Amino acid sequence: MKRIFNVLALSALVLLIVIVVRALLHTPKITDQVETIDYALDEGRMLAHLSESIRFQTISHQGSLALNTDDFDNFQVWVRQTYSQLDQALELNMFNGTMLYKWAGTDSALKPILVTGHYDVVPIIPGTEDLWQQPPFSGVISDGFVWGRGALDDKSGVIGILEAVSYLMAEGYQPKRTIYLSFGHDEEIGGAKGAALVADYLEANGVQLDWSLDEGSFLLDGFLPGVDKLVATVNVAEKGSTTLQIVGKGVGGHSSMPPNKNAVGFLAAAITKLEKDPMPGGLDGLSLALFDTTSREMPFRLKLLFANRWLFSGLIEATLAKDPATNAMLRTTTAPTMLSASVKTNVLPIEAIATVNFRVHPRDSVLSIFDHVSKVVANDNVEVRPMKWDGFGLGQPASQVSSWESKGYKNIEDSVKNIYGDVIVAPGLMVAASDSRHYGRVADDAYRFNPFPLTKAQLTGFHGTNERIGTDDFVRGVKVYIRLLELGSSQ
Repeated sequence: MKRIFNVLALSALVLLIVIVVRALLHTPKITDQVETIDYALDEGRMLAHLSESIRFQTISHQGSLALNTDDFDNFQVWVRQTYSQLDQALELNMFNGTMLYKWAGTDSALKPILVTGHYDVVPIIPGTEDLWQQPPFSGVISDGFVWGRGALDDKSGVIGILEAVSYLMAEGYQPKRTIYLSFGHDEEIGGAKGAALVADYLEANGVQLDWSLDEGSFLLDGFLPGVDKLVATVNVAEKGSTTLQIVGKGVGGHSSMPPNKNAVGFLAAAITKLEKDPMPGGLDGLSLALFDTTSREMPFRLKLLFANRWLFSGLIEATLAKDPATNAMLRTTTAPTMLSASVKTNVLPIEAIATVNFRVHPRDSVLSIFDHVSKVVANDNVEVRPMKWDGFGLGQPASQVSSWESKGYKNIEDSVKNIYGDVIVAPGLMVAASDSRHYGRVADDAYRFNPFPLTKAQLTGFHGTNERIGTDDFVRGVKVYIRLLELGSSQ
């Protein structure tokens, strides 16, 4: 017995040593030092331009009849007047309201690059206007922020790119590699009449991009436990989307003589099953690359876990799955969003319908999601029906995963570090959608990243209330765009 105890104790000691040593070795990877640089910019003028852009109510509604075309037209005129140097020197093509500039490089043998953003915005949630600290389309500059719809999503990106190009042109810069600039007018409703047509145009003209950069994640401030540095997550892929209807079926009749369970009850049971049995997930591939990079900067207690995934993978994944943001990185998510049943209070429904949206992880497909849901909930009383989604048939698959070891990714990484200094740069997965779903068709690699810091307090501004961007943060983001255009077009 004593010998068995000694063996167990020795085994436990060896295991502990292995765990600790692996954690001690789990340190940031050694990379080449990148110098910090700076540019002298007219910050007041740049911020005034961002403020002015927000005042145009370029709102994308799902119903095209609600489109305020005057604001879109006026915004385009404003861009051409405010950035007249671009308008005079660069080639401009219009695709409905989407603007595509071409800045010709000196070496036509090099594949072009594309830097893009969108200037359409989502509506203000009815009834929330009084919750805004500043009027949502005022563009007020106050308390160190520029306020208003589009300040983050995504007029800061559009104006940031325009300011960067204007600066370089004023400095006499001439790109070696051709640069395309695209500013979308309908990203918030799918980009079918803007970015999709731009991609068609490029494809028809034999243009294959070396890489593209669109909106995406930000420099995250305070989002990861124990990490006190800014984390620039450069999204190298984006999730797809599909929507299914879960239908509870009953016989109907008068509510005064209900059966033990009617269509609503069958539907409720099905939704409960579905939420308890989501699509399988896991910390692998792209998600693993993100957390492997960032965990090297975490406190030692967390390094113990991430450095020993062979032992603690279950605990890590269960913990990450509890947070909606990190859970979305691990799997295809399940979100019941709409319900409908009877037409009258005293009528038993024949059908009760739940509309469920799934954001498709790159490891899954629209078909595999349908099969999974059917296995979990389908029976004689519950049917699973596919439905068309935003003009993409039965759904939109996840994008291809772009390389995070390419020259384009390195250009982005170096540009961020040139301006911000000691930050963490890691590949990420965009859980929403962007116009890159279209541009990815004509790009070797498609990246999604906004070079502006973002705190959790600002996160509710996305499609919500009190959207704002820090004035200093916007200025630094413009500097990243300048550096990125220099690096990306010079080689």
